[in-house]
Amino acid sequence: MEEEKLQVTKENLWEIIQSCQEREFHTAKGLVFTYRIRGGEFFTDRKRKSITRATIEQAFQKVQEDTEHKICGPKTLNCFGAPYIWAVFLELGIVEGKRREQNKDTIKGQMSFLSEQ
Repeated sequence: MEEEKLQVTKENLWEIIQSCQEREFHTAKGLVFTYRIRGGEFFTDRKRKSITRATIEQAFQKVQEDTEHKICGPKTLNCFGAPYIWAVFLELGIVEGKRREQNKDTIKGQMSFLSEQ
């Protein structure tokens, strides 16, 4: 039986991001990071400043509206914290691109858990 993929939407984006905290991700340059959510803020273990929920949601909206596929990497997201947002979006299947070896099975399992709720 084929596994059903969870559709990431504006409405469930933050819940999915919260469910993946403390997992290892890799930036496009291969830097390993984890993150924690506190309130409406996304804190990576590599930066002092947080990335706000609003910034992440705006980046998601940009990707959704990018019909010409001009957003093709972290720099083209053009927002604060883009390398971290891109890495999470890539792993969640929101954007496409080259993946570094990481926790694909863990993320897939977490998304399966969410789709059962």
